[in-house]
Amino acid sequence: MHLKRVISAVIALPLFYLLVQYLPPVAFFIVVLFGVLLGQLEFYRLYYPVGQRGLILLGLLCGGLILLHFYEPGLFLDREVLTVLLGTVLLYQLATYRDLAATLTDAAVSLLGIFYLGWFLGHLVLLRNLDQGEYLIFFLFLVTWAGDTGAYYVGKGLGRRRLAPMVSPNKTLEGAIGGWLASVLAAGLAQWWFLPLISFSDSLILGGLLGVVGQLGDLTESMFKRGAGVKDSGHFLPGHGGVLDKLDSLIFTAPVFYYYLLWVKQVGRLIVI
Repeated sequence: MHLKRVISAVIALPLFYLLVQYLPPVAFFIVVLFGVLLGQLEFYRLYYPVGQRGLILLGLLCGGLILLHFYEPGLFLDREVLTVLLGTVLLYQLATYRDLAATLTDAAVSLLGIFYLGWFLGHLVLLRNLDQGEYLIFFLFLVTWAGDTGAYYVGKGLGRRRLAPMVSPNKTLEGAIGGWLASVLAAGLAQWWFLPLISFSDSLILGGLLGVVGQLGDLTESMFKRGAGVKDSGHFLPGHGGVLDKLDSLIFTAPVFYYYLLWVKQVGRLIVI
């Protein structure tokens, strides 16, 4: 398992660097769109192991259109269209339900998948489109991944006290502290190395903040998987599980980072639908 994780990282990291640094923002958007749709599909499969193909396709359509709106506001999606699409998800249930007792859960899961993946991860596109967006993306991913990696290895080596045994039995308090410290150190290093847009004190605040919310994102996805009775959301990435398993922390850190830049640093402007 450890070897597979290392091999996957060695292959993926150079490709990620080339994507963000040298390709246009539309290429990054396409990759994020692909990741969102795969993550949504994995999320839906946690609760819809069979059937509900129409509801899943509607959820994917809505998630993709929301992401497209983040990339190009007003092109295909505005308040009216979004309202119709979300209403269609509910009306689809009314027209096709087979088990009346499951309709509330089915509709709630479909709508949650749209916003949990499409809306939250749409902030990656907003970040990439800001001034120096490629460096903001590098900062976000470095801090988030450092937190995940620190929590994993410190937890395995030193972990003794369970952090949230009902949600994720393998996560420990020592691992959480190690991951948080790794995020703070990575943020300070990233600011010194390539991101003078923010101050060193901002980088430490962001490192601490993202280090916390990233682990909350991880625990949230673990909660969903535990509720569905599975260990991994999928098997797309060797040694890492599914796409959703790799995006769970970013789902929380991307919007927090974006709104910190917007509200505290006055970088960029809010896109309103």
